[in-house]
Amino acid sequence: MSQQRNDDLSTQWSARVRARAVQALPPDKLLPDRQPAYVASWIYLFGALTMTALMVVIATGAVLSIFGPTWWHTSSVGHFVNSLHLWSVELFFAFMVVHLWGKFFMAAWRGNRQLTWITGVVSFVASILAAFTGYVSQTNFDSQWIATQAKDGINSTGGGALFNVLNFGQMLMWHIMLLPLAVTAIVILHVLLVRHKGVVPPFEDTTEPLATSAIGSEA
Repeated sequence: MSQQRNDDLSTQWSARVRARAVQALPPDKLLPDRQPAYVASWIYLFGALTMTALMVVIATGAVLSIFGPTWWHTSSVGHFVNSLHLWSVELFFAFMVVHLWGKFFMAAWRGNRQLTWITGVVSFVASILAAFTGYVSQTNFDSQWIATQAKDGINSTGGGALFNVLNFGQMLMWHIMLLPLAVTAIVILHVLLVRHKGVVPPFEDTTEPLATSAIGSEA
């Protein structure tokens, strides 16, 4: 009876997907309680800081979405939430740039981690687009100025037919819907790849110790 049940489960696509997921990311890899000693270095901290800032960006953006894009113009609370949103974005990019440069100089694609590195770079590019659509969705003179200055450059690439920066509704939907989903999905994939491949170790010290001179050894 048990053998028949296992055979039935093996034919189900959901059972096969679950088996592959557990094989690729067993619980001790997905949610580890221990890390190598080198992870205590300060350079490894900026990945976690980037994700923390992203969570604040999403939380404050959700509040702004509930009350509308002009709420922060007329409410002191709205202005405070908008300021939190702005500064969390600034910290997000600052932490991400340090994280990317740190991993670049560590050659983080070592050990068959190319896809991990690529997803990190793609998330950075998607975040730039999300920030840009946020700037043109401020409903003030700054957003109008940014949009009018950017439209000619975008139109020269042929992308203006699909990505019209002067269309406030379109830019707002890109900012609060499409791009946040894309950034979040890529970041989740990036973290899962880090869990699957492990945190990239630092370079090994290949320097040889100085040989003792003959005079020094005789003395």
